[in-house]
Amino acid sequence: MEITKDMLIGELIRKKPEAVEVLMRFGMGCVGCPSSQMESLEEAAMVHGLDLDKLMAALNA
Repeated sequence: MEITKDMLIGELIRKKPEAVEVLMRFGMGCVGCPSSQMESLEEAAMVHGLDLDKLMAALNA
């Protein structure tokens, strides 16, 4: 499954639970918060000041 920047965090976690470890490593500790159900990876990266390209590479590795 290819992970895309417009994928919602909640959707990603449901489809690929092992992604939680990557998200946590990047500083996204709120993977279980309600906003994760409506927030895309791109939006979350922007809010957390993360490099989206690096995050996407790690999630798709």
